Amino acid sequence: MPYELLLIVIIILIGSFIQGVSGFGFGLFAMGFLPLFFTVKESALFVMSLAVVVSACIIARNYKHIVLKAVLILLGASLAGRVISFFILNAFGEMDVMKKLLGLFLIAMVIYLFFNKKEPSEAMMKRPIIPLIFGFFGGFIGGIFAVGGPFFVFYFLLVFKDKYKYSANLQAVFFVNNAFSLMLHGFNGDFNSEFLLYFLVGVVTVVIGSNIGMKMFDKLPRETIKKFAMYVVLVAGLNLIIFS
Repeated sequence: MPYELLLIVIIILIGSFIQGVSGFGFGLFAMGFLPLFFTVKESALFVMSLAVVVSACIIARNYKHIVLKAVLILLGASLAGRVISFFILNAFGEMDVMKKLLGLFLIAMVIYLFFNKKEPSEAMMKRPIIPLIFGFFGGFIGGIFAVGGPFFVFYFLLVFKDKYKYSANLQAVFFVNNAFSLMLHGFNGDFNSEFLLYFLVGVVTVVIGSNIGMKMFDKLPRETIKKFAMYVVLVAGLNLIIFS
């Protein structure tokens, strides 16, 4: 048990550091390993609860850069996706096959992030359908596997050229989405005392990790951190497929 707890702390620390530096990656990284210790449902709820803390830490520094008009449509669509994902996670979240599906999805996300270089035109980005699509799928995938971040990341990277606006608005969407999902699962009675113990240990860890990451924000090339994170996620995805 102490050995497993140490490994979980290390996973959370690295994931929160990556998010502090790059603005995303906590869920992608953590969900590649935590299902080896818990079910997909338990892992997703654990990651979402800690992601709220990570996002709050980053928002506290960059809240002045939040642009409400830029997030409202995306946020509305993502919350709709979260409602649907709530029922799917409750129905299938305990099944082992979900770990293999998660592994396949993680690998697909890595391939997408590595090789997608084409950016849509500015005119296309102004169409309401774009934030609706990205928001819904980000919320839906995030509500099941806690790894919907790439949809939001891609959208905000195209909308905002300023990295602080990108980070602040991205974290605001993460925060609201994860808090909403946790509220739904809380009303459904999906948390227990063991979860609370892991959460308390995790909170301390993510605060440390995200703050170290934010201090490195201006010092390390974000692209380098992103590539490192993607390689780790790729290994994690293969690990879930082979050994789960």
